[in-house]
Amino acid sequence: MPRHTLPDPHDYPSARRSAEHLRREALDDFWRGADAAWARIQLDAGARLTRSTQRLQARLRHRHAARLA
Repeated sequence: MPRHTLPDPHDYPSARRSAEHLRREALDDFWRGADAAWARIQLDAGARLTRSTQRLQARLRHRHAARLA
């Protein structure tokens, strides 16, 4: 018997299992990508918040110094 035989086009249970497997793989790929994007967004948001806090503190120090002068 040959090693690589063509799948039986009338084997619906096998085709269904294969389709379900491919669908699961596609969904897993999608969610892996979404999780990675979310992680990048979270890192960027943290960095923006830190910069914003530093800028606000600098402005408050500057205003306080200007008021004392």
